[in-house]
Amino acid sequence: MPTEKHRILVIGVGSIGERHLRCFQQTGRAGVAICEINHDLREQVADRYEIQDAYADLDAALESEFDAAVIAVPAHLHVPFALQLAEARLHMLIEKPLSTSLDGIPVLATMVRDRDLVVSVAYVHRANPALAAMRQAILAGRFGKPVQLIVACGQHFPTYRPAYREIYYTDRATGGGAVQDALTHMLNAAEWLIGPVDSLAADADHKVLEGVTVEDTVHVMARHGSAMASYSLNQHQAPNETTMTMVCDRGTARFEIHRSRWSWMTEPGAEWTHEDHEVPERDTLFIRQAGAFLDALEGKAQPACTLEEGIQTLRVNRDILKCIDNSNLLQPVKRPR
Repeated sequence: MPTEKHRILVIGVGSIGERHLRCFQQTGRAGVAICEINHDLREQVADRYEIQDAYADLDAALESEFDAAVIAVPAHLHVPFALQLAEARLHMLIEKPLSTSLDGIPVLATMVRDRDLVVSVAYVHRANPALAAMRQAILAGRFGKPVQLIVACGQHFPTYRPAYREIYYTDRATGGGAVQDALTHMLNAAEWLIGPVDSLAADADHKVLEGVTVEDTVHVMARHGSAMASYSLNQHQAPNETTMTMVCDRGTARFEIHRSRWSWMTEPGAEWTHEDHEVPERDTLFIRQAGAFLDALEGKAQPACTLEEGIQTLRVNRDILKCIDNSNLLQPVKRPR
Protein backbone atom coordinates (compact mmCIF):
# COMPACT_ATOMS: atom_id res chain seq x y z
CA MET A 1 0.00 0.00 0.00
CA PRO A 2 1.35 3.45 -0.86
CA THR A 3 1.83 5.83 2.05
CA GLU A 4 -0.14 8.50 0.19
CA LYS A 5 -3.34 8.13 -1.77
CA HIS A 6 -3.29 8.44 -5.55
CA ARG A 7 -4.80 11.64 -6.88
CA ILE A 8 -7.51 10.66 -9.37
CA LEU A 9 -9.55 13.04 -11.53
CA VAL A 10 -12.92 11.69 -12.72
CA ILE A 11 -14.02 13.49 -15.89
CA GLY A 12 -17.77 13.33 -16.35
CA VAL A 13 -19.96 12.34 -13.39
CA GLY A 14 -23.08 11.03 -15.05
CA SER A 15 -24.20 7.53 -14.12
CA ILE A 16 -20.96 5.67 -14.91
CA GLY A 17 -18.68 8.52 -13.84
CA GLU A 18 -20.38 8.71 -10.46
CA ARG A 19 -19.89 4.97 -10.08
CA HIS A 20 -16.17 5.27 -10.86
CA LEU A 21 -15.88 8.09 -8.32
CA ARG A 22 -17.63 6.04 -5.64
CA CYS A 23 -15.61 2.91 -6.37
CA PHE A 24 -12.21 4.61 -6.36
CA GLN A 25 -13.15 6.08 -2.99
CA GLN A 26 -14.11 2.61 -1.79
CA THR A 27 -10.61 1.27 -2.49
CA GLY A 28 -9.24 3.49 0.28
CA ARG A 29 -6.26 4.14 -1.99
CA ALA A 30 -7.39 7.20 -3.93
CA GLY A 31 -8.28 10.81 -3.34
CA VAL A 32 -10.81 11.85 -5.98
CA ALA A 33 -11.58 15.14 -7.69
CA ILE A 34 -14.18 15.66 -10.39
CA CYS A 35 -14.54 17.59 -13.63
CA GLU A 36 -18.10 18.14 -14.89
CA ILE A 37 -19.45 20.82 -17.20
CA ASN A 38 -23.03 20.59 -15.85
CA HIS A 39 -23.11 22.98 -12.89
CA ASP A 40 -26.02 21.41 -11.02
CA LEU A 41 -24.76 17.87 -11.47
CA ARG A 42 -21.25 18.90 -10.43
CA GLU A 43 -22.53 20.50 -7.24
CA GLN A 44 -24.83 17.60 -6.38
CA VAL A 45 -22.17 14.94 -6.83
CA ALA A 46 -19.50 16.96 -5.02
CA ASP A 47 -21.85 17.39 -2.08
CA ARG A 48 -22.94 13.72 -2.08
CA TYR A 49 -19.37 12.38 -1.93
CA GLU A 50 -17.74 15.25 -0.02
CA ILE A 51 -15.52 16.18 -2.96
CA GLN A 52 -13.38 19.20 -2.21
CA ASP A 53 -12.09 19.82 -5.75
CA ALA A 54 -14.81 20.08 -8.41
CA TYR A 55 -13.88 21.67 -11.73
CA ALA A 56 -16.06 23.04 -14.51
CA ASP A 57 -13.56 22.32 -17.30
CA LEU A 58 -10.49 20.21 -17.91
CA ASP A 59 -8.08 23.10 -18.47
CA ALA A 60 -8.83 24.38 -14.98
CA ALA A 61 -8.50 20.90 -13.50
CA LEU A 62 -5.11 20.35 -15.09
CA GLU A 63 -3.71 23.35 -13.27
CA SER A 64 -3.68 21.02 -10.26
CA GLU A 65 -1.58 17.87 -9.96
CA PHE A 66 -3.08 14.43 -10.51
CA ASP A 67 -1.63 10.97 -10.95
CA ALA A 68 -4.32 9.72 -13.30
CA ALA A 69 -7.75 10.45 -14.73
CA VAL A 70 -10.90 8.47 -15.45
CA ILE A 71 -12.61 9.44 -18.72
CA ALA A 72 -16.37 8.90 -18.32
CA VAL A 73 -17.81 11.31 -20.88
CA PRO A 74 -19.77 10.06 -23.94
CA ALA A 75 -17.71 7.74 -26.12
CA HIS A 76 -17.18 10.12 -29.05
CA LEU A 77 -15.32 12.47 -26.66
CA HIS A 78 -13.00 9.84 -25.16
CA VAL A 79 -10.11 10.33 -27.56
CA PRO A 80 -10.08 14.16 -27.55
CA PHE A 81 -9.95 14.11 -23.74
CA ALA A 82 -7.36 11.31 -23.76
CA LEU A 83 -5.10 13.27 -26.09
CA GLN A 84 -5.22 16.27 -23.74
CA LEU A 85 -4.47 14.04 -20.76
CA ALA A 86 -1.62 12.32 -22.58
CA GLU A 87 -0.15 15.73 -23.37
CA ALA A 88 -0.30 16.43 -19.62
CA ARG A 89 1.36 13.01 -18.98
CA LEU A 90 -1.51 11.62 -16.96
CA HIS A 91 -2.29 7.91 -16.77
CA MET A 92 -5.84 6.99 -17.77
CA LEU A 93 -8.76 4.64 -17.23
CA ILE A 94 -11.02 5.15 -20.25
CA GLU A 95 -14.63 4.01 -20.24
CA LYS A 96 -15.76 1.53 -22.87
CA PRO A 97 -15.97 1.63 -25.79
CA LEU A 98 -12.67 3.36 -26.42
CA SER A 99 -14.32 5.53 -29.07
CA THR A 100 -16.91 5.51 -31.82
CA SER A 101 -14.34 6.00 -34.60
CA LEU A 102 -10.64 5.55 -35.25
CA ASP A 103 -10.04 9.30 -35.47
CA GLY A 104 -7.05 10.25 -33.32
CA ILE A 105 -6.33 6.67 -32.28
CA PRO A 106 -2.88 6.36 -33.93
CA VAL A 107 -1.77 9.67 -32.39
CA LEU A 108 -3.04 8.60 -28.97
CA ALA A 109 -1.27 5.23 -29.18
CA THR A 110 2.00 6.94 -30.10
CA MET A 111 1.74 9.47 -27.27
CA VAL A 112 0.93 6.75 -24.73
CA ARG A 113 3.91 4.68 -25.85
CA ASP A 114 6.36 7.58 -26.02
CA ARG A 115 5.35 8.91 -22.60
CA ASP A 116 5.22 5.45 -21.01
CA LEU A 117 1.69 6.03 -19.74
CA VAL A 118 -0.53 3.46 -18.05
CA VAL A 119 -3.81 3.26 -19.96
CA SER A 120 -6.61 0.79 -19.34
CA VAL A 121 -10.01 0.53 -21.03
CA ALA A 122 -12.84 -0.11 -18.57
CA TYR A 123 -14.23 -3.45 -19.74
CA VAL A 124 -15.38 -4.47 -16.30
CA HIS A 125 -15.98 -8.18 -17.00
CA ARG A 126 -12.20 -8.59 -16.79
CA ALA A 127 -12.60 -7.95 -13.06
CA ASN A 128 -14.99 -10.90 -12.68
CA PRO A 129 -13.23 -13.71 -10.77
CA ALA A 130 -15.44 -16.43 -12.29
CA LEU A 131 -14.56 -15.39 -15.84
CA ALA A 132 -10.89 -15.04 -14.89
CA ALA A 133 -10.89 -18.57 -13.45
CA MET A 134 -12.46 -20.01 -16.60
CA ARG A 135 -9.95 -18.15 -18.74
CA GLN A 136 -7.03 -19.59 -16.78
CA ALA A 137 -8.40 -23.11 -17.26
CA ILE A 138 -8.78 -22.56 -21.02
CA LEU A 139 -5.32 -21.03 -21.39
CA ALA A 140 -3.83 -23.94 -19.45
CA GLY A 141 -5.32 -26.35 -21.98
CA ARG A 142 -7.49 -28.07 -19.40
CA PHE A 143 -10.28 -28.68 -21.93
CA GLY A 144 -8.13 -28.89 -25.03
CA LYS A 145 -8.28 -26.63 -28.07
CA PRO A 146 -11.08 -24.01 -28.27
CA VAL A 147 -13.42 -24.89 -31.12
CA GLN A 148 -16.69 -22.97 -30.72
CA LEU A 149 -17.88 -20.08 -28.55
CA ILE A 150 -21.60 -19.43 -28.02
CA VAL A 151 -22.60 -16.18 -26.32
CA ALA A 152 -26.24 -15.50 -25.43
CA CYS A 153 -27.27 -12.45 -23.44
CA GLY A 154 -30.21 -10.19 -22.83
CA GLN A 155 -31.97 -8.00 -20.31
CA HIS A 156 -34.94 -5.64 -20.07
CA PHE A 157 -33.09 -2.40 -20.74
CA PRO A 158 -35.88 -0.03 -19.64
CA THR A 159 -35.82 -1.67 -16.19
CA TYR A 160 -32.07 -1.34 -15.69
CA ARG A 161 -31.51 1.91 -17.60
CA PRO A 162 -34.84 3.77 -17.44
CA ALA A 163 -33.27 7.00 -18.73
CA TYR A 164 -32.01 5.36 -21.93
CA ARG A 165 -34.09 7.71 -24.11
CA GLU A 166 -32.38 10.81 -22.68
CA ILE A 167 -28.72 9.76 -22.75
CA TYR A 168 -25.99 8.86 -25.24
CA TYR A 169 -27.79 5.58 -26.03
CA THR A 170 -30.10 7.21 -28.57
CA ASP A 171 -27.37 7.82 -31.17
CA ARG A 172 -24.60 5.58 -32.47
CA ALA A 173 -22.46 8.69 -32.94
CA THR A 174 -22.27 9.12 -29.17
CA GLY A 175 -21.83 5.40 -28.40
CA GLY A 176 -25.47 4.35 -28.48
CA GLY A 177 -27.17 1.22 -29.69
CA ALA A 178 -26.86 -2.37 -28.54
CA VAL A 179 -23.53 -3.03 -30.28
CA GLN A 180 -21.51 -0.24 -28.68
CA ASP A 181 -23.41 -0.16 -25.38
CA ALA A 182 -23.72 -3.87 -24.53
CA LEU A 183 -22.38 -6.35 -27.08
CA THR A 184 -18.95 -4.70 -26.93
CA HIS A 185 -18.56 -6.11 -23.38
CA MET A 186 -19.07 -9.65 -24.67
CA LEU A 187 -16.75 -9.15 -27.62
CA ASN A 188 -13.97 -7.88 -25.40
CA ALA A 189 -14.46 -10.70 -22.90
CA ALA A 190 -14.34 -13.26 -25.72
CA GLU A 191 -11.17 -11.75 -27.16
CA TRP A 192 -9.67 -12.00 -23.68
CA LEU A 193 -10.59 -15.68 -23.61
CA ILE A 194 -9.53 -16.86 -27.07
CA GLY A 195 -7.89 -14.02 -28.97
CA PRO A 196 -8.98 -11.37 -31.46
CA VAL A 197 -11.83 -11.54 -33.95
CA ASP A 198 -10.42 -11.65 -37.47
CA SER A 199 -13.61 -12.07 -39.52
CA LEU A 200 -17.31 -11.61 -38.90
CA ALA A 201 -20.80 -11.36 -40.32
CA ALA A 202 -23.64 -9.55 -38.59
CA ASP A 203 -27.31 -8.65 -38.60
CA ALA A 204 -29.21 -6.34 -36.28
CA ASP A 205 -32.41 -4.35 -36.05
CA HIS A 206 -34.52 -2.13 -33.85
CA LYS A 207 -37.28 -4.43 -32.64
CA VAL A 208 -38.85 -3.39 -29.34
CA LEU A 209 -37.39 -0.47 -27.36
CA GLU A 210 -39.69 2.54 -27.42
CA GLY A 211 -38.45 6.04 -28.09
CA VAL A 212 -35.26 5.13 -29.97
CA THR A 213 -34.33 3.91 -33.45
CA VAL A 214 -30.92 2.33 -32.75
CA GLU A 215 -30.54 -1.45 -32.87
CA ASP A 216 -31.73 -3.36 -29.80
CA THR A 217 -31.28 -6.91 -31.17
CA VAL A 218 -28.03 -8.24 -32.63
CA HIS A 219 -26.68 -11.46 -34.11
CA VAL A 220 -22.99 -11.89 -34.97
CA MET A 221 -21.05 -14.80 -36.38
CA ALA A 222 -17.29 -14.53 -36.05
CA ARG A 223 -13.96 -16.29 -36.21
CA HIS A 224 -11.34 -15.94 -33.50
CA GLY A 225 -8.51 -17.57 -35.44
CA SER A 226 -9.59 -21.20 -35.89
CA ALA A 227 -12.36 -20.94 -33.27
CA MET A 228 -15.90 -20.23 -34.47
CA ALA A 229 -18.17 -17.94 -32.47
CA SER A 230 -21.77 -16.77 -32.37
CA TYR A 231 -23.20 -13.86 -30.39
CA SER A 232 -26.89 -13.25 -29.71
CA LEU A 233 -27.96 -10.20 -27.71
CA ASN A 234 -31.14 -8.26 -27.10
CA GLN A 235 -32.10 -5.44 -24.75
CA HIS A 236 -35.77 -6.21 -24.20
CA GLN A 237 -36.23 -9.75 -22.84
CA ALA A 238 -37.55 -10.37 -19.31
CA PRO A 239 -34.65 -12.58 -18.07
CA ASN A 240 -31.46 -10.74 -17.16
CA GLU A 241 -29.13 -13.54 -18.26
CA THR A 242 -25.77 -13.86 -19.95
CA THR A 243 -23.90 -17.07 -20.74
CA MET A 244 -20.63 -17.71 -22.56
CA THR A 245 -20.14 -21.36 -23.53
CA MET A 246 -16.67 -22.40 -24.73
CA VAL A 247 -16.67 -25.75 -26.53
CA CYS A 248 -13.19 -27.29 -26.70
CA ASP A 249 -12.10 -30.58 -28.19
CA ARG A 250 -11.78 -32.25 -24.77
CA GLY A 251 -14.49 -30.54 -22.76
CA THR A 252 -16.85 -27.60 -22.44
CA ALA A 253 -16.73 -24.62 -20.08
CA ARG A 254 -19.52 -22.14 -19.38
CA PHE A 255 -19.55 -18.73 -17.70
CA GLU A 256 -22.90 -17.48 -16.32
CA ILE A 257 -22.69 -13.84 -15.37
CA HIS A 258 -26.13 -13.77 -13.74
CA ARG A 259 -25.16 -16.65 -11.44
CA SER A 260 -21.56 -15.51 -10.91
CA ARG A 261 -20.17 -18.94 -11.65
CA TRP A 262 -18.36 -20.98 -14.24
CA SER A 263 -18.91 -24.66 -14.94
CA TRP A 264 -17.39 -27.49 -16.95
CA MET A 265 -18.22 -30.88 -18.38
CA THR A 266 -15.70 -33.31 -19.90
CA GLU A 267 -17.68 -36.55 -20.27
CA PRO A 268 -20.72 -36.94 -22.54
CA GLY A 269 -23.93 -37.14 -20.53
CA ALA A 270 -22.25 -36.16 -17.27
CA GLU A 271 -23.44 -33.47 -14.88
CA TRP A 272 -21.99 -29.98 -14.92
CA THR A 273 -19.36 -29.28 -12.28
CA HIS A 274 -19.85 -25.77 -10.90
CA GLU A 275 -17.40 -23.34 -9.34
CA ASP A 276 -19.53 -20.71 -7.66
CA HIS A 277 -18.32 -17.26 -6.73
CA GLU A 278 -20.07 -14.79 -4.49
CA VAL A 279 -22.70 -12.85 -6.42
CA PRO A 280 -21.25 -9.35 -6.54
CA GLU A 281 -22.98 -6.33 -5.10
CA ARG A 282 -23.75 -3.45 -7.44
CA ASP A 283 -20.29 -1.90 -7.21
CA THR A 284 -18.09 -4.91 -6.44
CA LEU A 285 -16.60 -5.45 -9.91
CA PHE A 286 -16.02 -1.74 -10.37
CA ILE A 287 -14.15 -1.55 -7.06
CA ARG A 288 -12.03 -4.48 -8.26
CA GLN A 289 -11.47 -2.67 -11.55
CA ALA A 290 -10.41 0.49 -9.73
CA GLY A 291 -8.02 -1.52 -7.56
CA ALA A 292 -6.53 -3.22 -10.61
CA PHE A 293 -5.93 0.17 -12.23
CA LEU A 294 -4.19 1.44 -9.09
CA ASP A 295 -2.08 -1.76 -9.07
CA ALA A 296 -1.02 -0.93 -12.63
CA LEU A 297 -0.09 2.61 -11.58
CA GLU A 298 2.11 1.12 -8.87
CA GLY A 299 3.78 -1.28 -11.29
CA LYS A 300 2.29 -4.35 -9.60
CA ALA A 301 0.36 -5.55 -12.66
CA GLN A 302 -0.31 -4.87 -16.31
CA PRO A 303 -3.47 -2.91 -17.20
CA ALA A 304 -6.49 -5.21 -17.09
CA CYS A 305 -7.43 -4.19 -20.63
CA THR A 306 -4.62 -2.48 -22.49
CA LEU A 307 -5.07 0.35 -24.97
CA GLU A 308 -4.16 -2.06 -27.78
CA GLU A 309 -6.88 -4.48 -26.67
CA GLY A 310 -9.37 -1.63 -26.46
CA ILE A 311 -8.45 -0.56 -30.00
CA GLN A 312 -8.97 -4.12 -31.24
CA THR A 313 -12.48 -4.27 -29.75
CA LEU A 314 -13.23 -0.82 -31.18
CA ARG A 315 -12.34 -2.14 -34.64
CA VAL A 316 -14.69 -5.08 -34.14
CA ASN A 317 -17.50 -2.75 -33.04
CA ARG A 318 -17.03 -0.70 -36.18
CA ASP A 319 -16.89 -3.76 -38.43
CA ILE A 320 -20.17 -5.03 -36.99
CA LEU A 321 -21.87 -1.68 -37.57
CA LYS A 322 -20.53 -1.55 -41.13
CA CYS A 323 -21.82 -5.05 -41.73
CA ILE A 324 -25.24 -4.15 -40.33
CA ASP A 325 -25.51 -1.06 -42.50
CA ASN A 326 -24.36 -2.86 -45.63
CA SER A 327 -27.22 -3.82 -47.92
CA ASN A 328 -25.70 -7.30 -48.07
CA LEU A 329 -25.93 -7.85 -44.30
CA LEU A 330 -24.14 -11.18 -44.15
CA GLN A 331 -21.10 -10.23 -46.22
CA PRO A 332 -18.13 -11.19 -44.00
CA VAL A 333 -15.73 -8.48 -42.89
CA LYS A 334 -12.15 -9.74 -42.80
CA ARG A 335 -9.07 -8.11 -41.39
CA PRO A 336 -5.42 -9.24 -41.57
CA ARG A 337 -4.27 -10.88 -38.35
